Amino acid sequence: MLHTIDLHFHLDHAIAAFVVETHDGLVLIESGPHSVFPYLEKGLADLGFSIADVKHLLLTHIHFDHAGAAWALAQAGAQVYVHPRGYKHLLDPSRLYGSAKRIYGDFMESLWGDMQPIAEQQLTSVEHGSSFTFGGKTFTAWHTPGHASHHIAWQWGDQVFAGDVAGVSIDGGPVVPPCPPPDIDIEAWNDSLDLLVNLKPSVLHLTHFGAITEVETHISQLRQMLTGWSQWIFPHWEAGRDMNIVTPEFQTYASDQLRDAGLGAAAIDRYQAANPAWMSVAGLYRYWTKKSEE
Repeated sequence: MLHTIDLHFHLDHAIAAFVVETHDGLVLIESGPHSVFPYLEKGLADLGFSIADVKHLLLTHIHFDHAGAAWALAQAGAQVYVHPRGYKHLLDPSRLYGSAKRIYGDFMESLWGDMQPIAEQQLTSVEHGSSFTFGGKTFTAWHTPGHASHHIAWQWGDQVFAGDVAGVSIDGGPVVPPCPPPDIDIEAWNDSLDLLVNLKPSVLHLTHFGAITEVETHISQLRQMLTGWSQWIFPHWEAGRDMNIVTPEFQTYASDQLRDAGLGAAAIDRYQAANPAWMSVAGLYRYWTKKSEE
């Protein structure tokens, strides 16, 4: 049985964690940030479980909104499964945390909470295409870079937990691409979307937020939006415009897109909580800079 837990990151339906029941304990996909760990505890309690019932934690990638509380689950006994590129950062998160703190400053603790090392014996480095069976249920890991070089989409039968590679679409709203620094790669992202299409899933489960059943339509729309956002940024980057000037312009552009799609202020706020537009400016500037150096 599959359950979705709303982690109530500032607003409802911004970040999800997914619980799969097995006869050998719970499999959790995504931990969310440590700042909302009490909501994960409550969500599990509402289902009749506790943190200690989580035996396996599958991470799509190591960004704080997906993996920030992984250490707390490991301390409670969970085995944590992560991309090889993310492994060392969970073993020693000091560099990851320090990098984020330079971005978020005094808001770091309130946004993301704590992050502590995970013991080596509780970390599993996951190769592309490898499968794991827990309590009779099998999960297969597909390396899906583009949003992050350390990204995994987890397949369970004909369902896929897609992390951020399948974009942000809250409660069936328009899909937008989260493009934070440092390693946005649009070509790799499109290759990863090809992989998802070829898996022919009946459902994509998005961490931000909900289940997508019209998979090919969703992915086609994501490709269009990803191209549109990157092409909007390109002339500003090419002209050498300061990101601090471009960012509010892009925020208006992104909000207008959501408004034109019929979303009201509350829904737009949820999108901003799940995928702050300012981060995509920094990510796409970095993308164009790296591309120019190839």
